[in-house]
Amino acid sequence: MPWARPGYQAPSYAAPRFDEDRYGPRPRPQGQALMSGGPRPNVSPASPSRISFASSYAPGTVVIDTTGRKLYLVQSSRDALVYPISVGREGFTWTGTERISRVANWPDWHPPAEMRQRQPYLPVKMMGGVYNPLGAKALYLGNTLYRIHGTDDPRTIGRATSSGCFRMTNGHVVDLSRRVGVGTTVVVVNRLSASVARGGSGG
Repeated sequence: MPWARPGYQAPSYAAPRFDEDRYGPRPRPQGQALMSGGPRPNVSPASPSRISFASSYAPGTVVIDTTGRKLYLVQSSRDALVYPISVGREGFTWTGTERISRVANWPDWHPPAEMRQRQPYLPVKMMGGVYNPLGAKALYLGNTLYRIHGTDDPRTIGRATSSGCFRMTNGHVVDLSRRVGVGTTVVVVNRLSASVARGGSGG
């Protein structure tokens, strides 16, 4: 797992996040067993863009382009919905096919023991909420520890900052979760052909 690799660092809690103005200072982890994630407000879905997407992927398939830092939800052989995402930083990307195995609302975060050994200030469990790194929704991928999830810091969207998960804004992950469900196929590729997202031939 990424957190077992030399040089791994857990997400920083030092910088302020956008929700502090609305909900007050975010709690700072101090090695406690259980940590609050803050309030759980209703999050309105944010509609994605629809683009030309010429491919052979079945409608309903989620396609993630890690180089392009985009998530596509295929609508037909000609078009798809597209969401900006953040992806794994260098050395933490992966490719393959999984299926969504679970969808959680305001998910709890359980930093693995290996991660807590490297970052002992992390809690054993952080409850779901606006200050939880997993955001408003998490879509779990197969039996892996990887997820498509929201974020407590939308400034990371479009960057390579995660440990292998795919982050979306909370509004976008809420929207996606209304369009997909358990069993949805998720295909992670390193790079899509330029002809696919531009509407040319390819797949």
